Amino acid sequence: MIGHELGGRYQIIERIGGGGMALVYRAHDILLNRNVAIKVLRQQFVNDEEFIRRFRREAQSAASLSHPNVVSVYDVGQEDDIHYIVMEYVEGQNLNEIIKERAPLQVDEAIRIASQIADALDHAHHNQIIHRDIKPHNILIGRNGRVKVTDFGIARAVTSTTITQTGSVVGSVHYFSPEHAKGVATGEKSDLYSLGIVLYQMLTGRLPFLGESPISVALKHLQEHFEEPRSVNPMIPQSVENIILKSMRKNPGERYQSAQEMLLDLETCLLPERRTESKLLFTDHDDEDNTRVVPAIKPQMISNARSGSKLTRDSQADEDRDEGRKGTSFWSKPVLWVSLTVFLLLAMAGVVWYVNKTFTVPDVTVPSVINMNEADAAKTLQEQGLEVGDVKQLYKEGFDEGIVYEQSRPEGAVVKEGAIIDLTVSTAKPLEKMRSFSGMTYQEAEAQLVQAGVDKDRITQAEEFSNEEEVGKVIGQSPDAGTEYDPASVSIVLKVGKGPKEFSMPTLIGLKQEEAEAKIKELGLKLAKDGIKTEPSFESEAGEVINQWPFAPNSLATPGTEMVLTVSSGYPPEAIKYTFEVPAAPVEEGKNSKIRIVYGDARGDNKEWGTKTINTTQTFSVDLVLAPNKNGAVSVIRDGELFDTYLVSYIDAKQGTVPVPQLPGSQYDENSYNDWEEEEIENPETGRVDQGAVAQAVKDNKNNSGKGNGKGKGNKGRNSNN
Repeated sequence: MIGHELGGRYQIIERIGGGGMALVYRAHDILLNRNVAIKVLRQQFVNDEEFIRRFRREAQSAASLSHPNVVSVYDVGQEDDIHYIVMEYVEGQNLNEIIKERAPLQVDEAIRIASQIADALDHAHHNQIIHRDIKPHNILIGRNGRVKVTDFGIARAVTSTTITQTGSVVGSVHYFSPEHAKGVATGEKSDLYSLGIVLYQMLTGRLPFLGESPISVALKHLQEHFEEPRSVNPMIPQSVENIILKSMRKNPGERYQSAQEMLLDLETCLLPERRTESKLLFTDHDDEDNTRVVPAIKPQMISNARSGSKLTRDSQADEDRDEGRKGTSFWSKPVLWVSLTVFLLLAMAGVVWYVNKTFTVPDVTVPSVINMNEADAAKTLQEQGLEVGDVKQLYKEGFDEGIVYEQSRPEGAVVKEGAIIDLTVSTAKPLEKMRSFSGMTYQEAEAQLVQAGVDKDRITQAEEFSNEEEVGKVIGQSPDAGTEYDPASVSIVLKVGKGPKEFSMPTLIGLKQEEAEAKIKELGLKLAKDGIKTEPSFESEAGEVINQWPFAPNSLATPGTEMVLTVSSGYPPEAIKYTFEVPAAPVEEGKNSKIRIVYGDARGDNKEWGTKTINTTQTFSVDLVLAPNKNGAVSVIRDGELFDTYLVSYIDAKQGTVPVPQLPGSQYDENSYNDWEEEEIENPETGRVDQGAVAQAVKDNKNNSGKGNGKGKGNKGRNSNN
């Protein structure tokens, strides 16, 4: 069934329970996007009309109820031979698991649970539905503490007259009412009897009736008395025990008359004025189901009975005749009878005197052994001629383990020597088991601890880094879950998530967009919706990150935050890409010289083009990006010394008038070079070298001289970015 999709709507996730008739799965309602519980009839019953009717009756019974303490039914259906019911999914535990884990429960918790069950039963009874299988397995406790009654699989209308189905009794034998066990008509009071057993089990941790077989347990419901709750757990108030005693009476007429009456009793039983109320007493009448000892009938008894009347008449006549003779004999001998009487009285007086003389037991004053340990108390009593009787082991607040806090005869009482004194000795304080508070808010966990008896001042909160979804929720605790603790003295620390830990943000600038997105995911950050912006850039190629927000490089970043990246869309439309051909010559033709080229353009200054070793004159291509406000410059460094610097104007590049550089000495001599060099006058408006004038001077010089000086002076290393 796992992974199967029922009705084209319910995706089966996992199995979460099951009983004799059906299996229960957790599923996801694809249409409404919620979790649901689906009860599926077991395969061995799909051809049994009786079980199918019972299964459908459960859906009808539960669907007719609408109450916060009753599990809701959403849907019912059949797919091939699969019969199923779709119900509300309650995330939590059933009451049976809670009882096994930490029974006996606190009195107020048990009363709260029982009150909600009684409220649900009251609603069901008002709708003419008897549950007939109230037990801890059918009581679900949600994470919010709300109680939900489920499994109306054997519920019947009030008009039903039997609880037998196909010749067998339906229900759970440990929670049967006596009339349920008999197989006679069951009503509202049967549910209340079962609720009484559930309350008994919550408060004592045990069932009232146990046996080797279901039949023996059923007979005990009919014939035997259960051990009273307070004898098992003395911490139960008398008012609460009275509720259990009344709800579990074998005679339905002595129980609560309705669930509403029992609910009212549950809601008021812990009021201060009721905690010390008197114990309820019931007059036990002989029940026709009680076991009796009947003497065997012997043959002679039958004969005596037949002749009894004749024997009686004859005997009566003989007695009348004897009485006449006795009367005459008595009054004829009065002295003899008086003497005999006096003698007997004297003899009896002598016997009494002798017995008192021989067997008189001296009186002893009972000492106090309170606050002594058990051994010292026994020794003290023996020294006084008294005997120690039963020694009960029971915890008492204010007394250490092994210390006597109660004795059956008070101090100063006068008793006979050898009298028995019972003692009650304190045991170690029973410890509670710490439950897990993981996933709760601090306030929810604190409320539960206070309810369990822990002082609020001994509960502290410690914040720790955690995942985003754990912010404000308990992620750890001390003591750990499952540890035994004393509510009166324990100090508890609840660790609450405060979100992810901050970290130093690395730089994403210069990475390709895909690399930056992968890095964001790796760091636990998120890319915001519309988190990619584009801008033109001279410094970065298209697709490279040029800015990151809100966390700049080396700033503190918080995981889970949304990031926005600005990505270069390439060079602006006004930019010009220009390839500049740079000539370079060795110091001496045929000998090696090391040439290093450095350039500057709109992308930045002092960028390395590379290094070459040459022994002949060569030309190298340098790719430049020019902008209206940023010209280019290329410098050639030969053997560590500046050989020449060439300026590339944005306007010249745009107009195609960039001068073609020539090696010094190839087309002009030193004198002609000096002529145009002197004309390289600074522009009076800008205070800088006018590159247009320089270009023109070079052009004029080439036309006039025809030859250079061959000394490689060039532009004499001047460099202008304008």
